[in-house]
Amino acid sequence: MRWAGQTLDAADEDALPGLERAGLVRSVQTPEFEGITFHEVLCKSALNKISGDASLPFTWTINPARGCSHACRYCFARPTHEYLGLDSGNDFDSQIVVKTNIAAVLRKELSRRSWKCEPVALGTNTDPYQRAEGRYRLMPGIIRALAESGTPFSILTKGTLLRRDLPLLTLAAREVDVRISISLAIHDADLQKQLEPGTPSPRARLDLIRSIREAGLPCAVMVAPVIPFLTDGAKQLDGLLEALAEAGATSVTALPMHLRSSTKDWFMSWLAEQHPALVRRYRQLYGRGSYVTPEYTRWFRERIDPLLDRHGFAPGDTRSLPENTPVRAASTIDVPVAALTLF
Repeated sequence: MRWAGQTLDAADEDALPGLERAGLVRSVQTPEFEGITFHEVLCKSALNKISGDASLPFTWTINPARGCSHACRYCFARPTHEYLGLDSGNDFDSQIVVKTNIAAVLRKELSRRSWKCEPVALGTNTDPYQRAEGRYRLMPGIIRALAESGTPFSILTKGTLLRRDLPLLTLAAREVDVRISISLAIHDADLQKQLEPGTPSPRARLDLIRSIREAGLPCAVMVAPVIPFLTDGAKQLDGLLEALAEAGATSVTALPMHLRSSTKDWFMSWLAEQHPALVRRYRQLYGRGSYVTPEYTRWFRERIDPLLDRHGFAPGDTRSLPENTPVRAASTIDVPVAALTLF
């Protein structure tokens, strides 16, 4: 095996804090993924039940990995890495926990008589098509298990690796409801590289949307998070929506950025370094909370809704639309951190 001899000492608690209880098998580094350590674990369950939030259009999620090499500065899932004794900054970007047996475990769970084939969402925590998927190829097994069990599912991703699985997703869509959403909120390639350094370029994701549509599948787009004072300009939003319409996006959801707990500190450290003049405005906008002020929310809706309408997309937050509206893909609303299981 190519990675033989590159395995770290799994018994070193200083190098791998908190991972023993997660079923750690081994930790791997390879030149193909410079700067990233993969911690391979055997999970006990694949399906994570979401309870206590009636606003979510799904009740189950699947997370093939913990941590994310996309390294998005604003990622709301960063604090979940702290449960492992890892930090929510650089560790979240580079210490990736991979559930290598997840497809087999999922198939067993879906075969239970108690399983009601309720909708399942992927991409509500970390991206299922981040770089690790190129090595571990977990998604084909997950997709097959869901489709063969008659379980509808949705995928939210920034990863162009999804293109590899389009033939499989097309077949699955003949059996169950399959919804695909692409996350693309930053049209400026330079800003995207600063805020999402591990993600495919905006152009690459626009090409992915075209490929999904050419495969005969609908494709929703999450323009989220919209970053106050950096990506919320009328010209910026208009240009992005025009590009999405040209690419064939079937629906668009646009939401302002929120910043929870340690994610807020991580983002604000970047802001202070790159845009120090905005720090005071952000403190006023977010205060001690995680969300923008109601005044900004109203201002943003007044700006974005006419632009959505101009480019042929339904205006309004998805949570205000009927359940059967196509824009309401099952993976378009992030899951509360408290509702996410670790393994």
